[in-house]
Amino acid sequence: MDWLHVVALAIIQGLTEFLPISSSAHLILPSQLLGWPDQGLAFDVAVHVGSLAAVVLTFHREVAHILRDWVAQCRGGPATPESRLGWAVIVGTLPAVVMGFLLENVIESYLRASLVIAITTLVFGLLLWWADVRGSRRHALTAMSLRSALIIGLAQALALIPGTSRSGITITAALLLGFTRQAAARFSFLLSIPLILAAGSLKGLELIEAGEGVAWGTIIAGTLMSFAAAWLCIKLFLAALDRIGMLPFVIYRLILGIVLLVWVA
Repeated sequence: MDWLHVVALAIIQGLTEFLPISSSAHLILPSQLLGWPDQGLAFDVAVHVGSLAAVVLTFHREVAHILRDWVAQCRGGPATPESRLGWAVIVGTLPAVVMGFLLENVIESYLRASLVIAITTLVFGLLLWWADVRGSRRHALTAMSLRSALIIGLAQALALIPGTSRSGITITAALLLGFTRQAAARFSFLLSIPLILAAGSLKGLELIEAGEGVAWGTIIAGTLMSFAAAWLCIKLFLAALDRIGMLPFVIYRLILGIVLLVWVA
């Protein structure tokens, strides 16, 4: 890979994985619109590892408390807000895992086109704006029930369609359920951990089976740049979220969607 491609794709993955603007769309479009070569399985694994490390580092205390109390409850201990949140993350993750397993071939074959990305970018961008405007924003993260987690998880499964945005659709669903912006974003980030771990592990197995050679300089650079971009993105997003809301991301999605429609027309 050209180093320009390495830097650009790693930063794109790190930034867009957690912003409500669709990382899959931004990683697909350079190859489709600019003719860039496919980055390969090894690089995909690297940028997933970088993103995973960033979100785990940012939420390490929450993750540690959730795991501790969830394991304790499984061993017969009492339920706590943290253990319940652990169950909520599990329930919210299952729909995307099941749908990904069942529909992977369909998605890869038919839904990675620029026109699909343009339409989903526009439609789900407008839905995000509507949820931000109409949501009551009165529930804290501690109010997350298994029912709410399942609804958010079903919405997350839609993010298998490129251009939807995993973080965007989960935040949209949480806002429509009445959660605050901070609660919606934080639950979205917690949900990303098992999914990124699963995706990275799956790609790692594919890499081993393919016997693809590994350019370690590219891999290390991609991991570090993806980590730095994702960590900075999460910090700034959470710090600015209550002040700026979702409108800047909606405007960006509308502009991107319109440009793509014009491009493919």
